[in-house]
Amino acid sequence: MDFTSGDFFVFCTVVFFLYYIPVLHKWQQLVLIAASLVFYAWQAPILLVLLACSCLISSWSSYGVLTANNSSGRIRIAALGVVANLMVLAFFKYKFLFFDPSQLRAIHAGWTRTVLLLPLPIGISFYTFHGISLLVDCYRGKSDFFEQYKPNFWRHIFDTLLYLVFFPQLIAGPIVKSKDFFPQIQIKRFTQINWDYACNSMIVGFFLKMVIANNMQDQTFWMNAPYYKAHSTLNLSILLIGYSVQIFADFAGYSLIALGLAALFGYRLPENFNFPYISQSIAEFWQRWHISLSSWLRDYLYIPLGGNRKGMLRTYLNLIIVMFLGGLWHGAAWSFAIWGLWHGVGLCVERFFFKIFFVGASNRVMIMLRVLFVFTFVSFGWLFFKLQNFSDVIGYVSALITHLGWRFDPAVPWVIFLLSLPVIIYHLAYILCIKLTMWPRAILNGILLFFIITNAGPNVAFVYFQF
Repeated sequence: MDFTSGDFFVFCTVVFFLYYIPVLHKWQQLVLIAASLVFYAWQAPILLVLLACSCLISSWSSYGVLTANNSSGRIRIAALGVVANLMVLAFFKYKFLFFDPSQLRAIHAGWTRTVLLLPLPIGISFYTFHGISLLVDCYRGKSDFFEQYKPNFWRHIFDTLLYLVFFPQLIAGPIVKSKDFFPQIQIKRFTQINWDYACNSMIVGFFLKMVIANNMQDQTFWMNAPYYKAHSTLNLSILLIGYSVQIFADFAGYSLIALGLAALFGYRLPENFNFPYISQSIAEFWQRWHISLSSWLRDYLYIPLGGNRKGMLRTYLNLIIVMFLGGLWHGAAWSFAIWGLWHGVGLCVERFFFKIFFVGASNRVMIMLRVLFVFTFVSFGWLFFKLQNFSDVIGYVSALITHLGWRFDPAVPWVIFLLSLPVIIYHLAYILCIKLTMWPRAILNGILLFFIITNAGPNVAFVYFQF
């Protein structure tokens, strides 16, 4: 079920009413769990089986970690749970990297064929990472809050289920650490809703997605093969900038909608974007882009590998490993792994030359040059998202270099500029520390709502739904 669909509006309205009706206060958690399962099963009910398996693995193994009598037992159960989660993710997400679907269709065995041909379960990357977060946090004893679950098995099961399937963040995050989510599970009151935060987040999110990203989709279509071959360097550059704006508007829009929806039900999810396109270094970009994923990779992969504590070469190796796996996490295509390596190598090179290029000069010209460099680096990386065939990426870059000239179709660049303008203003307002008071904010929200109603683009699935 898409956040921007009419079905979702009706669904959310009904769930909101049931959630806050006084006679169901004690059952709020079950209302959310049931609603989340309906939300997930809306288009493909069979995928509920896989979600249920993942929930059982995470809930049972995490409870085993909490109640184990000794450290060796705890580590064995935690390791078993993590491996089981990763095996489910690896099989269902990456099987088509190694098997041709047309060959699998030749298999006549009933259940074997059915399982092998199951489509990529939406949200599997996110709820798998949630399950691993729970297991590791329980093992590390990150929060004393988990201690209360030892004598209460069923409370642990239901709280874990809500954590894993909570519909605002089920499909595409943000990735919430268990130690931050579990303490929030309690009865909520209608009077406690932060309406200002919830409405502002959702209005900006819907505007970014429906007006900016969906309309930009029609323009960046021309980046696909073979259409890019007919464009000049100028046009190809503008299209690349347009796609950078589109993917930001799409994913940041989703994250803001998720934050607003969660707030309506009394939950606070972590901010996922912090104006990433003003970053002055690649490292800073990853502190501002998909923050919840960056934080997860740092805490559960980079630091356990040794982080930057074991010398320069080991630090570089850790960065390459983390970014490679982070890239592969995004999708079952080698182009995503290459995208991860692109950023991993960039982080290593930047770290090596940091003192030369990124420290010292703080004048406006140098700051602008650094921001421009990082934006250009990131934009070229997005080619691996847009053109998942590596030969098309090479072809696009080759055309960008060789199709010199200022010839362009004026309609496409002007539309891209107009659609990019709100995102540019959005970042500039942050740089200039412009904060709107209540009435200017209300007027702005009214304008954004007007554009959402009158200028929404064709309905396109969120980019991160495929991950």
